[in-house]
Amino acid sequence: MKTILLVFGTRPEAIKMCPLVNELKDRRGIRPMVCVTGQHDDMLSRVLDTFSVTPDFDLAVMKPEQSLFDVTALILERLRPVLGSVKPDVALVHGDTTTTFAAALACFYERIPVGHVEAGLRTWRTDCPYPEEFNRQAVSIISRYNFAPTEQAKLNLLREGRDPVTVYVTGNTAIDALRATVRADYTHPELDWASGSRLALITAHRRENLGEPMRQMFRAIRRVVDEHPDVKAIFPVHPNPAVRAAAGDILAGHERIHVIEPLDVLDFHNFMSRSHIILTDSGGIQEEAPSLGKPVLVLRSVTERPEGVAAGALRLVGTQERSVYREFTRLLDEPGAYEAMARTTAPYGDGHASRRIADVLCGL
Repeated sequence: MKTILLVFGTRPEAIKMCPLVNELKDRRGIRPMVCVTGQHDDMLSRVLDTFSVTPDFDLAVMKPEQSLFDVTALILERLRPVLGSVKPDVALVHGDTTTTFAAALACFYERIPVGHVEAGLRTWRTDCPYPEEFNRQAVSIISRYNFAPTEQAKLNLLREGRDPVTVYVTGNTAIDALRATVRADYTHPELDWASGSRLALITAHRRENLGEPMRQMFRAIRRVVDEHPDVKAIFPVHPNPAVRAAAGDILAGHERIHVIEPLDVLDFHNFMSRSHIILTDSGGIQEEAPSLGKPVLVLRSVTERPEGVAAGALRLVGTQERSVYREFTRLLDEPGAYEAMARTTAPYGDGHASRRIADVLCGL
């Protein structure tokens, strides 16, 4: 019996790891165990409930105004006894969060093999996204098994000198999650409010966008909505006080913009499926939205997901007011430009990434 310990701690990680947890539960000869760090708290627990995943361990590291120092130090301290008691054959981490980096480092210290889910994403700039780009590169040095979502991600790993036999192209488990959450009969009062309009769904939270970049983004969005009476916008606002302050100053109070509390994963995925266009600085949404046929304006200057840009489903627009305004307006005013993005082939897999990862782990 192989024991696989899955360690994650943020809402995005949970969305992408829970389908894998449930796939491993169905495999003979595999005992999956889940350790959550609690880097996110309420947002994480709601995702776990959606996928019916119950953690075996909760490190509960979240505290008010926590810093990257706090999260890293507490995970290293509190994960060590878990690793000592479980003694997993493999520990799986996901993506690029501080949980990912700290958990992989703890496993390295304890000589436990690490499997990296969503391995190989790169911008090659450790300041953007920060600190995620450093985290993902550091974890790749440690990982024994690299589950790359795309051929491009695999090439990135080979370019860095990873052994080809340790790299497996699986697709992205984010698409697996969509298969479990998007529902034809879904309803919500906010979607009732937006009915009959072209709905723009907005997310923003990146550290490097806080301050004036975010305010420029929001000013551009408000201008576009002002000029298009058939457009409504919904912004599930991030808990970060800086994000809330900027949204409150610029977006709140507009009759066709609703700034609402964060949505559960089931709600958010269904909001995406019913939106007309998405504006985001998130990473995961860049994978999910193309699978739903939704054009995405990426509010960043670089992306670690170039496959979506190459396919035509994503467009990098930066954070300056004039560029966000120009590209948002273009997609609303030029049907051909919109359709060209909406009809692209999704580059991030077919919804069976968890099965492929489980197959590899069963064969070890």
